[in-house]
Amino acid sequence: MTDGARSATPPGLLPREVATHCPYCALQCGMTLRSDDAGVTVHPRQFPTNRGGLCQKGWTAAELLDHPERLTTPLVRDPASGELQPASWGTALDRVVAGIRAVQDDAGRDAVAVFGGGGLTNEKAYALGKFARIGLRTRNIDYNGRFCMSSAAAAGMRAFGIDRGLPFPLADLGRADTLLLVGANPAETMPPLVRWLTEQRRNGGKLIVIDPRVTATARQADLHLQPLPGTDLAVANALLHIALIEGWVDRAYVADRTTGFDAVRRGVAAWWPARAEQLSGVPVADLEATARALGTAGRVIILTARGAEQHAKGVDTVTAYVNLALALGLPGRDGSGYGCLTGQGNGQGGREHGQKADQLPGYRKIDDPAAREHVAGVWGVSADELPGPGVPAYQLLDSLGTPGGPRALLVFGSNPVVSAPRAARIEGRLRDLDLLVVADLLLSETAALADVVLPTAQWAEEDGTMTNLEGRVLRRRALRPPPPDVRTDLAIISDLAARLADAESTDTDPAEASVRPAAVAAARFPADPAIVFAELRRASAGGTADYAGISWDRIDADDGVYWPCPTEDGPDTPRLFADRFATPDGRARFHPVDHRPAAEEVCATYPLHFTTGRVLAQYQSGTQTRRVAALRRAAPEAFVELHPDLAARLDIGDGDPVRVTSRRGEFSAPARLSAGIRPDTVFAPFHYAGKGRANSVTNDAVDPISGMPEFKICAVRVEKA
Repeated sequence: MTDGARSATPPGLLPREVATHCPYCALQCGMTLRSDDAGVTVHPRQFPTNRGGLCQKGWTAAELLDHPERLTTPLVRDPASGELQPASWGTALDRVVAGIRAVQDDAGRDAVAVFGGGGLTNEKAYALGKFARIGLRTRNIDYNGRFCMSSAAAAGMRAFGIDRGLPFPLADLGRADTLLLVGANPAETMPPLVRWLTEQRRNGGKLIVIDPRVTATARQADLHLQPLPGTDLAVANALLHIALIEGWVDRAYVADRTTGFDAVRRGVAAWWPARAEQLSGVPVADLEATARALGTAGRVIILTARGAEQHAKGVDTVTAYVNLALALGLPGRDGSGYGCLTGQGNGQGGREHGQKADQLPGYRKIDDPAAREHVAGVWGVSADELPGPGVPAYQLLDSLGTPGGPRALLVFGSNPVVSAPRAARIEGRLRDLDLLVVADLLLSETAALADVVLPTAQWAEEDGTMTNLEGRVLRRRALRPPPPDVRTDLAIISDLAARLADAESTDTDPAEASVRPAAVAAARFPADPAIVFAELRRASAGGTADYAGISWDRIDADDGVYWPCPTEDGPDTPRLFADRFATPDGRARFHPVDHRPAAEEVCATYPLHFTTGRVLAQYQSGTQTRRVAALRRAAPEAFVELHPDLAARLDIGDGDPVRVTSRRGEFSAPARLSAGIRPDTVFAPFHYAGKGRANSVTNDAVDPISGMPEFKICAVRVEKA
């Protein structure tokens, strides 16, 4: 294998037009950026995932490039005034290095932690994981993708031996005779995907949606199941129960390609439809109609998303739908299968190459001796120097500033003050730190608490790769250089590594000072993304997520390349599981799972179920989209969605200010009445900060396998504010 490395476009030669991809969700829609004297404009581009379509977020993405609130110089908190003040890069980085050194000298390597983001490019995710482990030599790194797809990832690993959101191209959705969406609302979260749903129905297919709310996606469905939040697992087991009774299980497939079915068959025997109806509220007739549509169609696809996954039993819930898919013989069958709709732009690649607490590049387990040897060899260190596994995101955040927990945190591309569950508690943990460093393009709510804020380049100002929800590795291309005093994340990591090495060398005698000099450290952490990607390929070679055969030139030639792709002259893998699964014996694994209640149930004091989600015009914690004028007009503030019957009982009118309170906190927002939500459930979007911060009330109970917090259900009371 050759590196296939090539230098990123020199700043002086940047083109005035580039083909690139949207900076937001995992659909990674193709777009063209053009620059002229009037500024940067977005234009549609024909690309397989979006076929020229863009949502409002994509159309307005370029408005942030020259936004007046953009950070264009480092900020350092003045000890006297307590205010963030502009500073030089030298001053800012010296402050960071001095803080890291002081904390680690006093409390050990693990006293410094790193928190990454699912929007970072593959190159940046890889460099950040490497920097944490051999630059800072800490085990404490995780990222906000833990709050996104971790439950589906864990379920996929234990069933299939591999975690790729969609193990088939997105276009397969348009060919499905039956398409089941569980906890997914792509009409608002990734609107260009809806054209595949439209195509599916135009071809005579049936669309079924499982969601507690009548969402924009549910309104397009042929059948909408509206369960109580937290009961999706019971629904899945009932569907498999019906399939068994009716003889729709593919016995030959189960015998030839799977193991463990008997235990699952015995477990779902107890989930007769009437029992599931009593628990979930989904009528028996709808359960039977859904099972029939799945069990009798030719091409069938089952997709899960955050609604099913963001629970303290999220792994088991996804496993129940995987069990259903395996029993029907779907995975690996042409036009059929199970998949997960990844949320963040690089939620897939971001976890494959080192941001997760327990993983090394290539989706290797950090406690696997062979994996450690391979990656250490690429990094030029001994395997013994690599730290062991850290802890998942919420556990890491909740330990900040506590006895024995990290006392310094470096944040890249995340805003946990808004996005974390029990957010007020996490905000307090961040305030307890000795040192908080945030690298971002805007002053997010998390950056506003920082001791040092480092301004970073935006997506149109740097080259790199992203991996979309299909496992398709794509090219992000720079249109222009960043502003004069703004650096890329890779450059920041390189500078920090060099300064840390230089600081350490002063503690050694001259004979040893050359072992870890600044120049060697800077070379070990290059700022050129092409060089970083070439190294990523070597580090991932032979791993589950093998990028060894993927070069930038090949991506450019083929509209992206699907991993695994082990050789440059060999094929990539648009479809997985045609012949075998990624398990030692090639068979998929059934796992018996049973429904269990939510971590917190309703009571007299907190009598209502609360659930969160997204709206069309906003994205994630809203740091970017809340600053775009058109998006702010479309969705200016938080709201609390209530059923009219519930509102009448509480004497709340449409638009009235209401307060939502749980055992962990409260938030307030105007009421929005809708007959499309269950009368026992209230909903709010999680994009907003301040008094409208929905995550002030969400539950921090986590899935024991994935570490996913229970965002989607907790007990609350609602009252007129």
